[in-house]
Amino acid sequence: MFVYCDNAATRPLCREALDAMRPWHEDNYGNASSIYKMARETKAVLENSRRSVAGNLGTEPGTVYFTSGGTEGDNWAIKCTLLRNPERKHIVIPATEHHAVLHTVQHIEKQGGDVTFLPVDKNGHISPASLKASLRPDTALVSIMAANNEIGTIAPVAALSRIVKEYDKNILFHTDAVQAVGHIPIAITPDIDLLTLSGHKFGGPKGVGVQYIAKRISMTPLLHGGGHERGLRSSTENIPGIVGLAAALSHSLGNMAENIRKTAALRDRLIHGIINAVPYSFLTGDPENRLPGNASFIFEAIEGESLVLQLDSLGICASSGSACSSSSLDPSHVLLAIGLPHELAHGSLRLTLSENNTEQEIDYVICSVREVTARLRYMSPLWDCIENKPTQRFWQEK
Repeated sequence: MFVYCDNAATRPLCREALDAMRPWHEDNYGNASSIYKMARETKAVLENSRRSVAGNLGTEPGTVYFTSGGTEGDNWAIKCTLLRNPERKHIVIPATEHHAVLHTVQHIEKQGGDVTFLPVDKNGHISPASLKASLRPDTALVSIMAANNEIGTIAPVAALSRIVKEYDKNILFHTDAVQAVGHIPIAITPDIDLLTLSGHKFGGPKGVGVQYIAKRISMTPLLHGGGHERGLRSSTENIPGIVGLAAALSHSLGNMAENIRKTAALRDRLIHGIINAVPYSFLTGDPENRLPGNASFIFEAIEGESLVLQLDSLGICASSGSACSSSSLDPSHVLLAIGLPHELAHGSLRLTLSENNTEQEIDYVICSVREVTARLRYMSPLWDCIENKPTQRFWQEK
């Protein structure tokens, strides 16, 4: 059996997006910046897509800019916020942000910027009080992701952005909504200045995203060149990708309520099944306020990379929260930030579902995880030190 459980990494292209894109690959491939008829038609579908995206996000077309995806959008929000106001060099982010945010602010820190990394609790939430206490007269930007890509915890973005604006309305608030848009309701409130999303996370094509920039914000470009996207994002527009993103967003939002119901039921079946089937296993992230498709675990005396490879041999696509899966010996910064010791953080597994999964697949995954963890523990020198001893108290004490 083949089971795809890595939808947080990318989702398959939905049929609606593929059908919408095909004519703009095959028949009408004009450059939207040219003036002949084919190009004018391309320009028209570009603006129609912009209006569609804006309507689905509950904003105006003039606030929607097309990008190459989440990484570009996060870099744009952070770097250009500092460029627009050189007197302010302070940035605030939670310690659990995606690498597109984390590595960007670490780069800025090396260039002389000042960054506050907010601590989180065991579920991945920041304290509103710690956010308020971190704000300063020289704070330029606060960036808080809408939903965590590893542990699935959903942040109360509207409430947190309100705290920032009550302190100083000139501090910009950015949210990386890459994991959230298309999967849970997202409202662009007046306190949100910048929002980033990526098409391939909700059934659109890879390599295309959207940056929301509030009309009141005078933003500077990250990319310079031909002056595309009203002078703020130069590069010939990826028309098929933009059309596909717009179609996928409409499709995902139109079916969101039913998809949430189905996916959350599968997620809960998976979580309960694994926790009950595998001793010394724990759920990471908020047990209630989490993405409908996210099930993330820690297994004691297990190496996450080995677990992922063993599951792959059984036809299951999954990922590990441990960064060792990306050629690093260090465990995930997210798992360390929620308080896990290194030896536990290495034993992580992230299974992310969609409405296309089935109960039969979930039951197969549960049985496979039970089988693989038993096999790996049999070979582990750590298992004899853990078996039949009191369970780690981390989960109850934090």
